[in-house]
Amino acid sequence: MSTVPTVTLRNGLELPALGMGTWPMDNAQAADAVAAAVEAGYRLFDTAENYGNEAGVGEGIRRSGIARSDVVITTKFNKQWHSRDGVRRAFDASARRLGTEYIDLLLVHWPNPDQDRYVEAVL
Repeated sequence: MSTVPTVTLRNGLELPALGMGTWPMDNAQAADAVAAAVEAGYRLFDTAENYGNEAGVGEGIRRSGIARSDVVITTKFNKQWHSRDGVRRAFDASARRLGTEYIDLLLVHWPNPDQDRYVEAVL
């Protein structure tokens, strides 16, 4: 059971105040680390398309035996997906790599005002 305090977001998501980042792990390292982190009480896991370890994060969660609904997964998409259609494709690709039907937080990896399109990346 996790004893990490949470912050309630406006949409009702209970976001743990402490989470585990997965950069610069590869898939195998991420799977091992995430499974161990769940055992240690972590419930928030951060990954990104750029990290190349989304599959490992998903595997670690499954390996831990915890219910998907008991963890928060956040991932980030790259600048080429900064459009309405792009962000949907980025979500689909990340969800497939993670092996999950939903992602709790899908973030812009970095705002890129030079493209003048980042504000369109809204579902």
